Amino acid sequence: MTSKQNSQVHELDRTDIESYAIRGGIVYERFFDCPLDYSALEGDQRVRIFVRHIVPLDKKGQVHELPFLLYLQGGPGYECRFPGAATSGWHKKAFDEGYQILLLDQRGTGLSTPINADSLDAKFLTTEEKVRYVSHFRADNIVRDCEHVRKVLCDGRTDPGSSSKLALLGQSFGGFCITTYLSLFPESISKAFITGGVPPLVDSPDARMISRNKQYYDKYPRDVARVRRIIEYLNKTDVKLADSGNLSPRRFQQLGLFFGFTGGFDQVHQIVFKAADDIDTLGKLSAHTLASVANMQSFDTNPLYCIMHESIYCQKGNPSRWSAHRVREQCFASEFEHSWSKIAARGDSDVPVYFTGETVYPWMLDDYAELRRLKDVGMGLAEYSGWGQLYDTSVLGCNTVPVAGVSYYNDMFVDFKLSEQTAQSIQGFRQWVTNEYHHNGLSADSRVISYLADLLRGDITDL
Repeated sequence: MTSKQNSQVHELDRTDIESYAIRGGIVYERFFDCPLDYSALEGDQRVRIFVRHIVPLDKKGQVHELPFLLYLQGGPGYECRFPGAATSGWHKKAFDEGYQILLLDQRGTGLSTPINADSLDAKFLTTEEKVRYVSHFRADNIVRDCEHVRKVLCDGRTDPGSSSKLALLGQSFGGFCITTYLSLFPESISKAFITGGVPPLVDSPDARMISRNKQYYDKYPRDVARVRRIIEYLNKTDVKLADSGNLSPRRFQQLGLFFGFTGGFDQVHQIVFKAADDIDTLGKLSAHTLASVANMQSFDTNPLYCIMHESIYCQKGNPSRWSAHRVREQCFASEFEHSWSKIAARGDSDVPVYFTGETVYPWMLDDYAELRRLKDVGMGLAEYSGWGQLYDTSVLGCNTVPVAGVSYYNDMFVDFKLSEQTAQSIQGFRQWVTNEYHHNGLSADSRVISYLADLLRGDITDL
């Protein structure tokens, strides 16, 4: 039952909501009925939005008074993880600051009308219909869903201050969403924290990666030969994963995505070490190694990441047209070469084969089993030119919402210089720049959110 269907009872007073205890908190599983297209509110197309609502165990009778902190997950295309406990990490910090927590599965992910090949095939017959539908699953409508949830949960609150507003915490793409929220509904936000996700205010995407590869091979110099051996094998062998996906050389190179996370070098090295040993001792890749590679790549289980990834940067009608692929082919083809014949032709066995990073490519719609079924949609979205504006620079320049964000100097996923420009364009933005963490600093260390809270309070002034 959705909040719309049971509107005579306040959402927070409903007795039909599933709830259970975790360490330190009570969890309520809530669903909300929202328009697909907020510019056509009378339309019959709806999406279901799922929110996991967590209340401090010792304050479960104060749900109508406690302010809400809404967490926006990174991505795009990823649901919120289940919190094993509310007594550690940023969850504990939120409780200590007097909040109850909202974990939102952004539309198209998790339990919020998920986008996948089956769901689209069940709704639509043509590619054009599918592309038009998926185009509504960007940050602007994610934010409008959040605003709908806020109005429902805060209904009846007379306090004009923070209890009727949302505090926001956004990781990575979640920070992009917060910047859109600040543009569209600044009056609904009490404060905002952005971790590794201060977005570049650009109209189209771009790419980078070379320095992290150099650091990886500096740490694991023997992997130069191992990776070359693996790429040679994958070029000469048709390797299928359990789901019938192709483990091509270019797909193997995508393990470099983990270079952007704390501990990522070590994770990739373990795969490389085992794969090279398999080839030397078995003459092929073992089932264990193939499963390990597949488990590190979630493009099939979260397909929105691939087909919508570049669109999170697109504004003013600009299509992405596979920007990263074009940049790679035009500017960095030799550095990220995956053809063994071309690599071998260099004649230098010490030349490393570079891994790629967060970037997405059109060939992924062939190599990944689930993405194959979405190839027409992915190609259509790359050419789609109906994107609206995600950020309002005039509103951001007059911002009055307290905002603090951390920018990781060596962040592989979000360009530091462009993020710094954005931070300077948002009035009152308090920026923390550090090289102590990588992109996953929020989950790696609870000190990140504590530092930002202190920064916003003014307890830390030496920026």
